[in-house]
Amino acid sequence: MLAYIMITLNTNKEQEIYAKLKELKNVKEIHILFGEWDIISLVEVESAEHLATFVIDKVRVMPEVELTSTMIVAK
Repeated sequence: MLAYIMITLNTNKEQEIYAKLKELKNVKEIHILFGEWDIISLVEVESAEHLATFVIDKVRVMPEVELTSTMIVAK
């Protein structure tokens, strides 16, 4: 299953968070954005349960992460 995770940070550490996320095996693409969201990443996981675990245990635990929005790819 593929999903996009949009991330807003509470600091100006986009490069640092980009590097941390890029190291994670489930992250297939990652980009720094201008606008409301700071980072978007495409992740590949086995199931919705794995996606929830990834977002909660890998992304939201970072103190710099203020907000996430996850969009599951339909196909």
